[in-house]
Amino acid sequence: MSQKQLKEAFISNLNGTSLLEISVGLSLPPLCLLCRGLLLILYYLHHGKPVSSRKCSLLLDFLVLVSPLLLSCTVLSPVIFFMPALLAAFCAGIFSKICSQRKREGRASFGQTVEEFLKACLDPEYVPAVTVFRVYVNVLTSISILAVDFPQFPRRYAKAETYGTGVMDLGVGAFIFGNALVCPEVRQEPRRARPRFSSLARQVLSVWPLLSLGLGRLLSLKSIAYHEHTSEYGVHWNFFFTLAFVRLAASLLLATFPRQKAWLVALALAVLYQLLLSTTSLKRFVLHGSDGRGSRLGFLDANREGLLSLLGYLALYLASVQAGLWLLRRRSSVRGWLGALGGLALAVVVLLVLLQLCQASTEPVSRRLANLPFCAWVLAHCLLLLSLFLLADLALVFTKLLVKGSSVPCCWKVVQPPDSRKKQGMEAVPVGREDRLPQLCLISAINKNQLLFFLLANVMTGAVNILIDTIHSEAAFTLCILHLYMFFNCLIMYILDARNIVLKFW
Repeated sequence: MSQKQLKEAFISNLNGTSLLEISVGLSLPPLCLLCRGLLLILYYLHHGKPVSSRKCSLLLDFLVLVSPLLLSCTVLSPVIFFMPALLAAFCAGIFSKICSQRKREGRASFGQTVEEFLKACLDPEYVPAVTVFRVYVNVLTSISILAVDFPQFPRRYAKAETYGTGVMDLGVGAFIFGNALVCPEVRQEPRRARPRFSSLARQVLSVWPLLSLGLGRLLSLKSIAYHEHTSEYGVHWNFFFTLAFVRLAASLLLATFPRQKAWLVALALAVLYQLLLSTTSLKRFVLHGSDGRGSRLGFLDANREGLLSLLGYLALYLASVQAGLWLLRRRSSVRGWLGALGGLALAVVVLLVLLQLCQASTEPVSRRLANLPFCAWVLAHCLLLLSLFLLADLALVFTKLLVKGSSVPCCWKVVQPPDSRKKQGMEAVPVGREDRLPQLCLISAINKNQLLFFLLANVMTGAVNILIDTIHSEAAFTLCILHLYMFFNCLIMYILDARNIVLKFW
C-alpha cells in the first residue's frame, strides 16, 4: 500500500467509544479552566498583583488550558477516567490553600462570603461560558485533526465509519452548536425593529470566507493527492461547505418562522429526516450509493454524505439557536444562573432519555447520516459541557469574592446591584480591580481570530503530514510535535491579540 492508502486505512472503519468515556472527557476542559483561575487568584493573594509578564501568562495558559487536553487524548487516554479526579483534587488543594491564607490574614468569614455570593450581581452583557465553549471546541478540534494521524491517538476517539460515537464525531456537531450560539438571530435585540430578512443578508455576506476555504481545501487536497476519508462528506464536499449552507438555510427559515419557535422547526425537520431514513431507500443510498456497491458516479452520488446530512445538521443548528436564545437571556444574579444550571441539567437528562429511545426504536448514532440520535447526542453533550463551564465560572466568582481585588480573564465580573446604581445614578461597574488591570488571555486571543486559528491548524496539519511519517512515530516524538504545533498556533493568536489585530474583513 502507498503512504496515502496507509493513512486513509488508518482513519477508516472505526466504531467510536462509549457515551460514558466521552462524558468523563468533557469534564476536563472546565476543570482546566477552574485550575487556571484558582492559580491566578492564589498568585494575587501572595503577591498583591496579577501575573504581569506576558511570557508567563502565555506559558501558564498553554500548560494548564491546552497541554492536559493534548495528553488526555494521546498517552494518558488509558487513564482518562482518573484524570478528572486528579484535576479536581488539585483544584481542591489550591482552594484549600487560598482559604487557609485568608484565615491567617483575618478576613471575612466563609459564611459571610457565601451570603455575599448568593446576593452578587454579574455582568448581564457577557456570558463567559459561551466564549470558552466555542474556543475549546476550536482547540480540541485543532488537537484532534493532527493527533488522529498518530498511533498514540486512540482509534476509538476518531470519527466512526457509519455508526458510533467518537470524540471527533462530537466535535463536528459541537462546531455547529457553537456557531449557532452566537449567530445574528441570537445576538440581535428583539425590541429593535429590523427588516425581516436582515439576518439572512448578513449571513450571505459572512459565509463567503467559509465557501472560499471549502473551495481552497478541495483544490489543494486534490492537487497534492492528500489522504482523505471519502465517506465523511464525499469526494468534493467538506465541512466548510456544510457549515456555510447550514447557516444560510437556517437564516432563511428563521426569517420565515419566529425565532422563539426554532426548536419546533428543528424537531419537525429532524423527525421528518429520520422518517425518510427509516422508511425509504434514502439510508441505503447514503451508505451504499445508487448501485448498492458504493459507486460515486455523478455529483450527487459522489457527495451523498455531505449533501443529505445537511438536513440533520440544519435541525441541529436550529435547536442550538433555541439554546442560545435561552442561554443569553439577561440574567444578572448568581441565583438566576444557579436556576439556569438546573434548567440545563434537566435539558441534558431529557435529551439523554430521548437519545436512548431513538436508538432503541430507530438506529444508533451516525454522524455520517446526521440522524435524529446524532442530533440528540450532540445537543445533550454540548449542553453538559456548557453547564460545566458555567459551574466553573460560578466557582471562580465565589473565590474572587474570597480574595477581593483578584481577577481572572474570561470570567464573570461582579457588578454593583441595580438598586444601588439607581440610587447613586451610576452605571454598572465591576467590583475590584479587574476592570483596571487588562490581562492577556489565550482564550480571548483565540476567540478574536477563531476562523484564522482553525485555518492555521488545518494548514499546519497538512504540512506535518507531508513532512513526517506520522503512522510510525514514537510516543515522545509525537508529543513533541503536537505540543510544538499547538504552541505555535496559540503563539500566533497571542501575538495578534497583544497587538490588537483582528483579521476579520467580512
